[in-house]
Amino acid sequence: MTDQRLADPRLPSPVHRPRTLLVMDQETRAALLDEPLLARLGATARLDPALLVTDFATADPARLRETEVLLTGWGCPPLTERTLGLLPSLRAVVHTAGSVKGLMTEAAWRRGLSVTSAAEANARPVAEYTVAAIVFANKRVLATARAYREARTQLNPLTLYPGIGNYGRTVGVIGASRIGRRVIELLRSYDAHVLVHDPYLDGAEAEALGVETVHLDELMGRSDVVTVHAPQTPETRHMLDAGRLALMRDGATLVNTARGSLVDTEALTAELVSGRLHAVLDVTHPDVLPAGSPLYDLPNVLLTPHVAGSLGNELGRLAACAAEELERYAGGLPFAYAVHPASLARSA
Repeated sequence: MTDQRLADPRLPSPVHRPRTLLVMDQETRAALLDEPLLARLGATARLDPALLVTDFATADPARLRETEVLLTGWGCPPLTERTLGLLPSLRAVVHTAGSVKGLMTEAAWRRGLSVTSAAEANARPVAEYTVAAIVFANKRVLATARAYREARTQLNPLTLYPGIGNYGRTVGVIGASRIGRRVIELLRSYDAHVLVHDPYLDGAEAEALGVETVHLDELMGRSDVVTVHAPQTPETRHMLDAGRLALMRDGATLVNTARGSLVDTEALTAELVSGRLHAVLDVTHPDVLPAGSPLYDLPNVLLTPHVAGSLGNELGRLAACAAEELERYAGGLPFAYAVHPASLARSA
């Protein structure tokens, strides 16, 4: 996947220019689709850049009937049976965000639509955030910065934290997902030993990734930092409960950029209030913690409001990914990042 804003010369010229409709909210369109990107899309597809659909029920029926491709984003309504009836020519969905779970219904999958998303592109900033969190956690950057701010004189970090550093640390990765694999790749330059728990990761894949596969309980007990990259499913809800959190080493750090529901918030809060563990949390359950939650103020917690994913200029990568996929479709090629219904049970 390229980050460039012009058409990829490696792709064939369009076999045909599919009629394409933008379906997302106004804010998403403004953030994602600048003039160069719209020009790129217009060179590939028959698309009216001034036409934005936010509600299928109020859209021009004639436009819907002729639409072959939906270019979707945050704010796109789900493709229900009723909506699909308005789109008889629809053949493909190019989603400019990550997960398509809120968009694709069972009726849409039954229709046999070709679907792609920018999940691969969105994995990059999440992995970068995660690795930054791991490096800072092992260096105790936040704690030493706070101590320095309070003392305002020369400090010896080794006196405060004798074991700080990243060399030879053990990092436990829960979920060899797109993001999990990207984290593993980025960690190769840090001389870390990486443990992975993922029931779908076989031995050959683990060897290729250069990781050690272990049971979740073993990962929790051996890791200096545990980072969560598993999907949100009924089976993964509270997978990190009080018992599993208790297995973590004193002073270990939990990083969660996946979904807040994977961790028992009450149990984690108790561990963090005690000071035994550290945490970097970009997601929580509920999504916004109550104003009285101690996690906002604990010195051993870094709490961020879901900023790990694509934001600001990183949205350009999502748009470029979608444009490239549309170019592949118009050139008669399969999507590079096709989404299949069978894989959704094991993805975000």
